[in-house]
Amino acid sequence: MGEMVSRFSFPVLLLVALPPVLLLGADGFTPSLDSDFTFTLPAGQKECFYQPMPLKASLEIEYQVLDGAGLDIDFHLASPEGRTLVYEQRKSDGVHTIETEVGDYMFCFDNTFSTISEKVIFFELILDNMGEQGQDQEDWKKYITGTDMLEMKLEDILDSISSIKSRLSKSGHIQTLLRAFEARDRNIQESNYDRVNFWSMVNLVVMVLVSAIQVYMLKSLFEDKRKSRT
Repeated sequence: MGEMVSRFSFPVLLLVALPPVLLLGADGFTPSLDSDFTFTLPAGQKECFYQPMPLKASLEIEYQVLDGAGLDIDFHLASPEGRTLVYEQRKSDGVHTIETEVGDYMFCFDNTFSTISEKVIFFELILDNMGEQGQDQEDWKKYITGTDMLEMKLEDILDSISSIKSRLSKSGHIQTLLRAFEARDRNIQESNYDRVNFWSMVNLVVMVLVSAIQVYMLKSLFEDKRKSRT
């Protein structure tokens, strides 16, 4: 029975085509911190991940078992102090959202109850309110002076870009979930296909054996077992 540990650290990448004076305030945008991961958890093992979080941020974890006997797993989420926040047994999927404290949050997937079946697990992390957006928004105000001649103010640009970013992030999140659902359904269909083929072959072999036994028994009924005398 083994245990594996991983740590996530999400880089922030923000590409915005803005004039140089606007780029000075680029930190005003809320970073989009989502990530997904698919891994194979062998039978009899447990794997844990750690995610550092700031104060009063939002951590959302969604997981699904894509393949493996029973499509179930044990899930455990713990706070930086080691307090259990979520503990689920034999679940095929789950979604959990918490408001965080400062520290490393631990979440584990436990397959120790299985002795022969490995599991393919998909999970996604969505991190919100990771920075001090309020203070950054205030920094933008000093660049507004002298821009009254523009048809669109800097606040409008900020709102528009934030709205686009939010919608793109939501679209990516939905597409990721759809891919996970598709992978799980495909694995179930392939498993059912193999099962149908196996039992079809078993039935075919049984039918051939029964037919051979019936032919032999019918022939034995019409055989003349009397010995001829000389």
